[in-house]
Amino acid sequence: MPSREEILALREKYPVGTKIRLKKMNDIQAVKPGTIGKVTHVDDMGNIHMSWETGSSLGLIEGEDEFEVIK
Repeated sequence: MPSREEILALREKYPVGTKIRLKKMNDIQAVKPGTIGKVTHVDDMGNIHMSWETGSSLGLIEGEDEFEVIK
């Protein structure tokens, strides 16, 4: 389980509304690479919850999933 400091750092790095493009997700229900979404929140476990353009809400895990922030 991530520390409180690690969670706060993730929330600062990925604030609500941050646009992200997926590169690769290790999940059987993964959205397709190249899909764009917005961060809805980072939970207390460090999961980055998303609202994808496909309608999916599958979250990301930094260090396991590959993605990039769209500036």
